[in-house]
Amino acid sequence: MHIHILGICGTFMGGLAVLAKEAGHKVTGCDANVYPPMSTQLQAQGIELIEGFGPDQITLAPDLYVIGNVVSRGNPLMEEILNRGLPYMSGPQWIGENILHDRWVLAVAGTHGKTTTSSMLAWILDDAGYAPGFLIGGVPMNFGISARLSGNEAASKSAFFVIEADEYDTAFFDKRSKFVHYRTRTAILNNLEYDHADIFPDLAAIETQFHHLVRTVPGVGRLIVNGREQSLRRVLERGCWSESEWFGDDGNADWSIATDDAGNFDVLFKNALLGKVSWQLSGEHNRMNALAAIAAARHVGVPPAQAIESLGRFENVKRRMELRGVAGGIYVYDDFAHHPTAIATTVAGLRKKIGAARILAVLEPRSSTMKLGTMKEALPGSLTDADLVFGYGAPSGKDALGWSLGEALAPLGERAAAFDDLAELVRAVQAAARAGDHVLVMSNGGFGGVHQKIMDAVGGH
Repeated sequence: MHIHILGICGTFMGGLAVLAKEAGHKVTGCDANVYPPMSTQLQAQGIELIEGFGPDQITLAPDLYVIGNVVSRGNPLMEEILNRGLPYMSGPQWIGENILHDRWVLAVAGTHGKTTTSSMLAWILDDAGYAPGFLIGGVPMNFGISARLSGNEAASKSAFFVIEADEYDTAFFDKRSKFVHYRTRTAILNNLEYDHADIFPDLAAIETQFHHLVRTVPGVGRLIVNGREQSLRRVLERGCWSESEWFGDDGNADWSIATDDAGNFDVLFKNALLGKVSWQLSGEHNRMNALAAIAAARHVGVPPAQAIESLGRFENVKRRMELRGVAGGIYVYDDFAHHPTAIATTVAGLRKKIGAARILAVLEPRSSTMKLGTMKEALPGSLTDADLVFGYGAPSGKDALGWSLGEALAPLGERAAAFDDLAELVRAVQAAARAGDHVLVMSNGGFGGVHQKIMDAVGGH
């Protein structure tokens, strides 16, 4: 089958393209912004990419158009598809019907930590010999790729598939969350708070979507649920038809931890010690992610002791507290954090790791929720562990803020400054930074390559 993917350069749709090609389909695609690294990754797979959404692409005559949620009414190619009555389907539906329909699907849902937890879970299964397929919204360093059909070269596919289960809507014609299409058997509900203000009016609306996911899990399935989240408790109070195990609420949870001073932690199931995770990752959020992954892996038969050992060799995900380099004695990190909760957790994790050394936080609030200003009041509180804060708001274009970043950061006083010119921000960081500092760059976009620009500046290049 020839499929043509609209919006192919997004993380999810790019992963879908790789899976479709690996499954034997002819794959082509288009997007408004065709550029590295996704463009080069796809072209290396032999996937033809077209810049833009020109209606003339119907001359490719594919058997099916697969539509990403970046596409909306008014898109010229989509309008031509509709006018001609050509076959189309959303990306999540295509994945569910063509890749996941006969797999044991392990889906990781939550406002935060989906990519890291999915990566941990895929690595645990792989290290145990399960050779899972996976589709993850980042690049796990243990694998070096974001999607694969299977890790078993001797067979057509593994019985298991790990997928990052996003609550964002499926397509312009299907406003359900993506994860309802995934035929999940093991579901991690990692956390749940308000996000995606562009499509959800309030937290209750997101809880409804999470309950739609719960409704799709069979009776022989299992839910792995964060007991610290009252929102998730409300979700399950609406009805639950599967086994459930709770983690993280040390008083009543099935799964809990005990942490030592180095950040390693004991894993307990029903208060029985199963082993100690010894690793290089930091932060309570990562320990909770790991606990959920261990619990989910146990559902498919991986002994917790094996999972604990595997996590000792887990290498994290690109853009998750990734050290991009050291220049002039200054450490520069890249992190995907963009929601205030994730920002606070990331900064606190670095603070615990480095002690009294200075943290220079460099932030670009460019997510849809942040651009709407829904979370702007929470920004100062999320940055309290940083010594200096440098905020960037694009002056125009699709990433421009509809509110004043300088005013939002004002409660931090002289510790914070806002910029609408990237070169000025880099110069300010260069002037403030000194040997031994840790520069933490946080954005869910490319941020204009600011990481390398800062390293060049402080390194004297």
